[in-house]
Amino acid sequence: MDPILVGKSVTTPDSGNVYLQPKFGNRHGLVAGATGTGKTVTLMTLAEGFSRLGVPVFLADVKGDVAGLAMPGTLNEKLQARVQQLGITDYHNEGNPTVFWDLFGKLGHPVRTTVSEMGPALLARILELNDTQSGVLDIVFKLADDRGLLLLDLKDLRALLGLVADERKDISTSYGLVSTQSVGAIQRALLRLETEGGDRFFGEPALELTDLMRTTPDGRGVINILASDQLILKPRLYSSFLLWLLSELFESLPEVGDLDKPKLVFVFDEAHLLFDDAPPALQQRVEQVVRIIRSKGVGVYFCSQFPDDVPDDILGQLGNRVQHALRAFTPRDQKAVKTAAETFVANPNLDVAEAISQLGTGEALVSTLQDKGVPMPVERTMVAPPRCRMGAITEAERAQVRAGSPVGAKYDTTVDRESAAEMLAKKAETAAEQAKAPPAKTREQDDAEEGGFGQAVKDAVFGTKRRQGMVETMAKQTARTVGNQIGRQIMRGLLGGILGGSSNRRR
Repeated sequence: MDPILVGKSVTTPDSGNVYLQPKFGNRHGLVAGATGTGKTVTLMTLAEGFSRLGVPVFLADVKGDVAGLAMPGTLNEKLQARVQQLGITDYHNEGNPTVFWDLFGKLGHPVRTTVSEMGPALLARILELNDTQSGVLDIVFKLADDRGLLLLDLKDLRALLGLVADERKDISTSYGLVSTQSVGAIQRALLRLETEGGDRFFGEPALELTDLMRTTPDGRGVINILASDQLILKPRLYSSFLLWLLSELFESLPEVGDLDKPKLVFVFDEAHLLFDDAPPALQQRVEQVVRIIRSKGVGVYFCSQFPDDVPDDILGQLGNRVQHALRAFTPRDQKAVKTAAETFVANPNLDVAEAISQLGTGEALVSTLQDKGVPMPVERTMVAPPRCRMGAITEAERAQVRAGSPVGAKYDTTVDRESAAEMLAKKAETAAEQAKAPPAKTREQDDAEEGGFGQAVKDAVFGTKRRQGMVETMAKQTARTVGNQIGRQIMRGLLGGILGGSSNRRR
């Protein structure tokens, strides 16, 4: 399989070109350098090379110029001179199969995931919650699982937070202490996220990873470009999204071992945002993913200004290095130059520390893995130009690419199925209806309603099966009175006879 041309050696011209071997493309990499030194062009060259090998690529477009990968470039005199200098014989301008994505759905297909798939840890980082509030969020997710409530979008999460607030005492007893202050803080953080447009990221249809790993009928790998010019203004959302995507790849893809070429190349631009203020547990998670995801056929390439933006434990896993110029103006820059020089395999013909500050635009120090995975000595390299447009595209061109996308019909329309918010709303509605139901009727109300006022009068006079009427009552009283009178008369007669007899005897 043909290797990817990175450029031509300037240190030892006789050594020829510098290549990245496809079978070591999943050993990860780093592209570093100051602003304006050519990092983006290098990323585009590598993305094109992987695409021609049939390897899908995912990368973020922070400045808007990476979108030029979709359109063919223009061969001017300067570009033609470099092509001839590098000795590239098959160079021609061409665009690449591209799919545009956008968390906000404006410059590409919407990228969505569900709240459940994001999980409480990354969501807490996006919302910038403290440890106590993060613990409450863990309880919310556990409660949703126990009660079978789907957490798809932010309104589901907000509804469940309302339930937790209402049943706080019972939930605190079963799951752990929940305070109204913590619930309120989470709700305010959700409101900020919604105001910034982050709510569009949560919902359905959720992104399927297989749609990032497409190839064209002619065998080219599709380059997935995430529009990030607005997303980068929300650093935690940007870094948490890319970390979630990387974690999903890690958890979903099967083990494949060492392949002839990667299954996917994932480019993490502005990598320092991933590690700024990251808690130790999160940084440990990134390190774990980077270590193991290689065996699943995914190559991760970090792009940042300084090599020490990436922690040492992760930096040691990056086998392919491209270092553009660094200007040692400040003590921080001088330290970064020293760190960059120490990470390369030494070349006796090159003073790395000195060369880093002397590199021109389009030049870089390059070291890639060669036979048996051994890194080559660092070479000062003139980077090969990409074949696509090195610049932004127009709105019409972007619309044209989106119109021909194979996934547009799947993701452009939002789906809102029944989930926690709807289920809790129905439960509340049922409870309200039961509360509004009329009280149980008395016997008199029940009897009166059966036949109206006339029936009520009739029942009062003549009675019903359950109650005697006035007529029956009077009859019984009359009978009782008559009976009593007759009885008394008889009794008096008997007593009179008895007493009379006694008197007669006394006389």
